[in-house]
Amino acid sequence: MNKKSKNPELETETPEEEVLFTSLRVTDWNEFYGQKNVKESLRIAIAAAKKRKEPIEHILLYGPPGLGKTTLSHLVAKEMGVNIRVTSGPAIERAGDLASILTNLEKGDILFIDEIHRLNKVVEETLYPAMEDFALDIVIGKGPSARTVRLDLSPFTIIGATTRIGLLSAPLRDRFGVVHRLSFYEPKVLEEILEKAAIKLKVGVDKPSIIEIAKRARGTPRVALKLLKRTRDFVQVKADGKLNKEVTKQALNLLEVDEVGLDSSDIRYLRAIIEKYNGGPVGIETIASTIAEDIGTIEEVIEPYLMQIGFIKKTTRGRMVTTFAYLHLGIELPKSSSQTKLI
Repeated sequence: MNKKSKNPELETETPEEEVLFTSLRVTDWNEFYGQKNVKESLRIAIAAAKKRKEPIEHILLYGPPGLGKTTLSHLVAKEMGVNIRVTSGPAIERAGDLASILTNLEKGDILFIDEIHRLNKVVEETLYPAMEDFALDIVIGKGPSARTVRLDLSPFTIIGATTRIGLLSAPLRDRFGVVHRLSFYEPKVLEEILEKAAIKLKVGVDKPSIIEIAKRARGTPRVALKLLKRTRDFVQVKADGKLNKEVTKQALNLLEVDEVGLDSSDIRYLRAIIEKYNGGPVGIETIASTIAEDIGTIEEVIEPYLMQIGFIKKTTRGRMVTTFAYLHLGIELPKSSSQTKLI
């Protein structure tokens, strides 16, 4: 998923990285590590659909970027033995664009819509009858002579992916029969992913290096793979071609990724709240203005992981930095009552 981030080291995807992730994308369920409950539930839904000889129900996958929503969609298509068409919410600008895509789908095919929360309202409303009745209502003509024609579609499945399920309208959300949230990965699972990726990339790497990268990968496979690629580049230029723990630490420090995975954007965010607003509470708009960052980037990229590791908390009055963040940054705890409650 493409994010509008000002952190080029971790969040911006170049065409080269897109090729990297495509080449490293798993093609078998046994190679997909983590998300055990989601994976099991999807496999049951697939098995049931195949028994009934029907397309699988519409699926909605949500959660932070880089956790495997696209990969799971491809695995579902492969298991069902059907084609998958990939698009995104912003790419479908008009109802005609949607009609063109849907009328070209064959029976059982899957349409994967990334960032589905960004669908145009008119397009979204056109999608309702398509999802429920496998039909499209097309308006022909204008004014008093306009008439509606219903086009029948081959039964198909929509898999929607979003990082912000709260922005999805209730009518659209309710039309998905299978809804799953993808969560951050444990370091042990990321180690398995990195070991497999290192083999595919033909990178010589020892276990301590794998552990070090997994520890700093923010619980996200996409970030783990980026860090592996960048440490590989570092070792090819600065070392003898094999990754060891010391060289890996040097590479990660150069990338400004610390021991728990915080990068320069995270540190800037935390320090702004601590140094300018005494640890909070402070509103998201104020923070965005202070660090000159987009609100969407803060909410979708920076905050989820900081909340996951307990460095910030959301309150009715705004964001607050917790004791753990102060300790990690080596900053003395404030004596204000609002912060004392978090100690």
